[in-house]
Amino acid sequence: MPRRARADMIDETRAKLLATARRAFGSQGYANTSMDDFTADAGLTRGALYHHFGDKKGLLAAVVREMDAEMDARLQAVSDGAADAWSGFRDRCRAYLQMAQEPEIQRIVLQDAYAVLGAAMPAAQQYCIQSLNQLLDGLMQAGTIERTDPEALARLINGSLVDAALWIAGGEADNDRLPRALDGLELLLRGLRTR
Repeated sequence: MPRRARADMIDETRAKLLATARRAFGSQGYANTSMDDFTADAGLTRGALYHHFGDKKGLLAAVVREMDAEMDARLQAVSDGAADAWSGFRDRCRAYLQMAQEPEIQRIVLQDAYAVLGAAMPAAQQYCIQSLNQLLDGLMQAGTIERTDPEALARLINGSLVDAALWIAGGEADNDRLPRALDGLELLLRGLRTR
């Protein structure tokens, strides 16, 4: 029984650090977040942060992994709720770009993570590519889109979506980048359809 209680305490400490860091990174940004301030807000010490995440950068990576998983679940729900596979794929791509305007995703995932972690995020990108690969392969097998190498196409589409999301996130709150990106996406995706 004491062993389980210790495991629960470890999980609770980790969850507190993640939640507190996520709020701090989302409201203040990574660079302006003091490790001492957010560990104190969580009622923990810097030692707890170092033990669980190594450093502030490791904590950011953990927050981004958590947010990526949430974003993927939301995107999967979009695909699952669509009338057909093509609509699900199209709506999923659109939803990803729309997420780029959500302040927390914008600041943590699309700005700070790229600036601080850069190429240290290949696992998240690889998961997105695999997911797109499967969707595209299914659409090819159904004859909905033209046949080509699904992994190559997944990488091209993923790269386009990520770059457009970064562009959207980098604009002012009232900018017109999202509608412009969505228009471009429609043209791009129409080109995939079988004739």
